[in-house]
Amino acid sequence: MNLIFLGAPGAGKGTQAEKVCDLLKIPAISTGNILREAVKNGTEMGQKAKSYMDAGNLVPDDVIIGIVKERLAQSDCENGFVLDGVPRTVAQAEALDEAGVRIDRVVNIQVEDDAIVRRMSGRRVCSDCGASYHTDYKPSKIDGVCDKCGGKLVIRKDDQESIVKDRLQVYHDLTEPLIAYYEKKGVLKTVIGQERVEDTSELVRRALGV
Repeated sequence: MNLIFLGAPGAGKGTQAEKVCDLLKIPAISTGNILREAVKNGTEMGQKAKSYMDAGNLVPDDVIIGIVKERLAQSDCENGFVLDGVPRTVAQAEALDEAGVRIDRVVNIQVEDDAIVRRMSGRRVCSDCGASYHTDYKPSKIDGVCDKCGGKLVIRKDDQESIVKDRLQVYHDLTEPLIAYYEKKGVLKTVIGQERVEDTSELVRRALGV
């Protein structure tokens, strides 16, 4: 099964994609990873990407899609894959179609913005040992102090409320139109994200029929 997971940052799509990969024994194809690998291995598309990166420019869609296609031709993708980080825009989705990449199912994990802001801005990380907490779901025994080592709990920059809201806006502007694009193709399944990861996982499995 060839899959794409959609959802706003913090909706849990990465976690669910990982679980589906384990369940179906298929690889997750992360564009960031394969871009670095293609550059390192000096493939034709990797060399093209490097020329843009060296000049400080964004790698254009056709090169990104070319690198994805190179990776999908490898033997471990024969039984399917989950694309991670692509497509981010309708233009990239169209380029995937034109490159002949077949997508069987697109799972859209839907979580309201308010819930995402609460979920992400409530995260805390120990500045010493890196242990994770959440003000609502997994609070430390003493506010602001790590249970494990007594270190100070901090908010990561990416989890600050203003940054979370900016990232959500970018998602709504650029990526959300993909929902309508794949709905029109008849491959979209929308899952309402639940508070508990395992409850969302159950809905994802049902949506995929696995």
